[in-house]
Amino acid sequence: MTDSKYFTTTKKGEIFELKAELNSDKKEKKKEAVKKVIASMTVGKDVSALFPDVVNCMQTDNLELKKLVYLYLMNYAKSQPDMAIMAVNTFVKDCEDPNPLIRALAVRTMGCIRVDKITEYLCEPLRKCLKDEDPYVRKTAAVCVAKLHDINAQLVEDQGFLDTLKDLISDSNPMVVANAVAALSEIAESHPSSNLLDLNPQSINKLLTALNECTEWGQIFILDCLANYTPKDDREAQSICERVTPRLSHANSAVVLSAVKVLMKFMEMLSKDLDYYGTLLKKLAPPLVTLLSAEPELQYVALRNINLIVQKRPEILKHEMKVFFVKYNDPIYVKLEKLDIMIRLASQANIAQVLAELKEYATEVDVDFVRKAVRAIGRCAIKVEQSAERCVSTLLDLIQTKVNYVVQEAIVVIKDIFRKYPNKYESVIATLCENLDSLDEPEARAAMIWIVGEYAERIDNADELLESFLEGFHDESTQVQLQLLTAIVKLFLKKPTETQELVQQVLSLATQDSDNPDLRDRGYIYWRLLSTDPVAAKEVVLAEKPLISEETDLIEPTLLDELICYIGTLASVYHKPPSAFVEGGRGVVHKSLPPRTASNESTESPETAPAGAPTGEQPDVIPTQGDLLGDLLNLDLGPPVSGPPLATSSVQMGAVDLLGGGLDSLMGDEPEGIGDTNFGAPPPAAPARVGAPIGSGLSDLFDLTSGVGTLSGSYVAPKTVWLPAMKAKGLEISGTFTRQVGSISMDLQLTNKALQVMTDFAIQFNRNSFGLAPAAPLQVHAPLSPNQTVEISLPLNTVGSVMKMDPLNNLQVAVKNNIDIFYFSTLYPLHILFVEDGKMDRQMFLATWKDIPNENEAQFQIRDCSLNAEAVSTKLQSSNIFTIAKRNVEGQDMLYQSLKLTNGIWVLAELRIQPGNPSFMDLELSLKCRAPEVSQHVYQAYETILKN
Repeated sequence: MTDSKYFTTTKKGEIFELKAELNSDKKEKKKEAVKKVIASMTVGKDVSALFPDVVNCMQTDNLELKKLVYLYLMNYAKSQPDMAIMAVNTFVKDCEDPNPLIRALAVRTMGCIRVDKITEYLCEPLRKCLKDEDPYVRKTAAVCVAKLHDINAQLVEDQGFLDTLKDLISDSNPMVVANAVAALSEIAESHPSSNLLDLNPQSINKLLTALNECTEWGQIFILDCLANYTPKDDREAQSICERVTPRLSHANSAVVLSAVKVLMKFMEMLSKDLDYYGTLLKKLAPPLVTLLSAEPELQYVALRNINLIVQKRPEILKHEMKVFFVKYNDPIYVKLEKLDIMIRLASQANIAQVLAELKEYATEVDVDFVRKAVRAIGRCAIKVEQSAERCVSTLLDLIQTKVNYVVQEAIVVIKDIFRKYPNKYESVIATLCENLDSLDEPEARAAMIWIVGEYAERIDNADELLESFLEGFHDESTQVQLQLLTAIVKLFLKKPTETQELVQQVLSLATQDSDNPDLRDRGYIYWRLLSTDPVAAKEVVLAEKPLISEETDLIEPTLLDELICYIGTLASVYHKPPSAFVEGGRGVVHKSLPPRTASNESTESPETAPAGAPTGEQPDVIPTQGDLLGDLLNLDLGPPVSGPPLATSSVQMGAVDLLGGGLDSLMGDEPEGIGDTNFGAPPPAAPARVGAPIGSGLSDLFDLTSGVGTLSGSYVAPKTVWLPAMKAKGLEISGTFTRQVGSISMDLQLTNKALQVMTDFAIQFNRNSFGLAPAAPLQVHAPLSPNQTVEISLPLNTVGSVMKMDPLNNLQVAVKNNIDIFYFSTLYPLHILFVEDGKMDRQMFLATWKDIPNENEAQFQIRDCSLNAEAVSTKLQSSNIFTIAKRNVEGQDMLYQSLKLTNGIWVLAELRIQPGNPSFMDLELSLKCRAPEVSQHVYQAYETILKN
């Protein structure tokens, strides 16, 4: 019988009965009682009253019973320190037991009992175990020293345990060596100045010998320790590299990354002329490529590390471009990381291949990914001069698709190409001007205005184009206003006679009607320049601009060197040194690569200059405002710096200003620092406090719950018949869709109404709007007999092929069995696609609402709803529709909400709750979305959830 029976008891006088059983003379009964105690402890009951009785059970030869008692002891020793002293004698005794397992168990438990009073009693038993004849006991004792050091560092030093640990590095057993290294490393980390791991060639040799025979985690400890060692010359560095290289073929990816870290560090000391250096480069590529065949989360970690390695030594992976090509089913975070590495590896040799691939990506359905792909084409043009022409023609092809966000991204990158290659590609300006009306994102508008101002003399109607932007000057974001001011001044300096009125108009708008200090200051400077010295104005405003260089070397060289020393740790994923995200004094020792040998001065590969190579001029880095996903794990909590603040005017939203004081009044008076205004989706790691304080007593508007759905799962519709028996030769299929804790499933009920047995079931979906597909085969475990019904839950994912359906939520399904193949279609409710991280940052909500055009807004009415605002909010949250703000205007409750679909589309909502008759309310729903065709289905989801 299993041990589950111990968890089923519900007796009242349990403690009393257990006390009696624990003091029983029968060994079996005692063991049963201790098991019951542990079971109660596990489910959270307080059984500390039984402490003395359980401790009495320690005096036993039975290993199983002893383990259980020790488990109890670890749990309750802290709350019962006086009682715990009773157990000390048994520890001392057990540390001399003939059975090594019991000795190790005693020493392990001693380390886990974090009670100051007891620690001094444990020193003697620990000293004996550190010198025990059995390696299993020694390795356990080594870890115990680190635990004891954490409780009482002074005691460990006084007792000489640290010297004993250092001696264990020379132990004959590899596992003892690994644990000793792990313990010393842990202690050294909390005391950086102690120089505990004083490594020398002899001890390094011992570690390398142990490396081959350790378990995988032992190998990681030893490799991390080796990475902290600085060899005395290149000969020693090469010798260590040769002995570490076999670890690259290990099955555990953590071992591989630790080995890569050691090799990357010691390669600094090797001369590039050595044959061995070339061999090592060749050996490093295959293990890194192999890491990319793991599951997506591991791939992401590998890619973040590869990103650093490629910046340091691009030659390692220069021939492996193909493995970084994006697969259709890669998650977005893997796609974006691969894209970044592709650009870093782009060179004249592979640019044709890369461009063909990027052009393909630009036609995908994922908006974020498409934007990044278009940016990537521009980065390639700037990085590889020979490919610039091909890149420009690719961008023009993409502009011809007329897809709004593609056009806008293309214009932003073409501006950078003009900066890099002046007087070369200006012939495309006419095509760009055709798309002027479709630009609605500040960055794209600013780029277009810059192009018009910069090349005003080549554009006949430049003044008309800029005048068209000027009409809504106060509604533009600051970025666009600043660019417009400069562009019109450039135009005036090039065509003074025709544009005098225009320049006066913009200068007065910027200086007298604007309250933005940056804009006012720039306006005044231009005004004074133009009025006092037009020649100087020309020299300043129309000065020749420095060429921009490619932006791929984003990590500053000294930081890159430090991060290379942290390969395989969190720092290498965040791309930040540990000091940026580790609190307290632990783990923040700055590491750096060893000094290079004299023959290793130059580090340039034939095609790529190193990160941060000093060139004749300082490279300008293009700001990557369009990088919507940003750094996935950005932990900076300062205000964002990626974009300008929005204009302060209140934007007209539909027929009425739904917030009384405009959306701005939600945020206080200063909408500064809202961050990047180029919104497709908000970055997942939004800063904790952004921009201006929330004024006018509205701080309680925003609930501060995390944006995670409740575990109860979203609303589930009752099953309906999808395929009647008469249409499917006796097979009847009913079903519904559910979403529970992030997992979508199709709950089916199969009924056999035929006269024969049905077997061999399978299911397939046609391509559909959101890529819904079965995540596993249809499992009907036994043949379906006549008149029998079976219930099945089929897990679904959203990585299938995508094709827009009519209606959008239509799903065509084929089911096969031993009789025939049957087809049917059903409509799935859209709320099964609402994801758990759909709570938008409030600043982002405000800015995105303003940013989405008014024509994308849809209004709906939900009649006769019997819920108040609180209940509405709670009910919708359980289906992943999150309330960001709530306010009461003239007796009406207003809820501001956001949700996100599985394909990354955000939908913003405003819900106005109007009291109708006493028990029912009428709700007015306004939805805004970049893909307006989903609004109708989102409204239906609202109605379904609220009325059921």
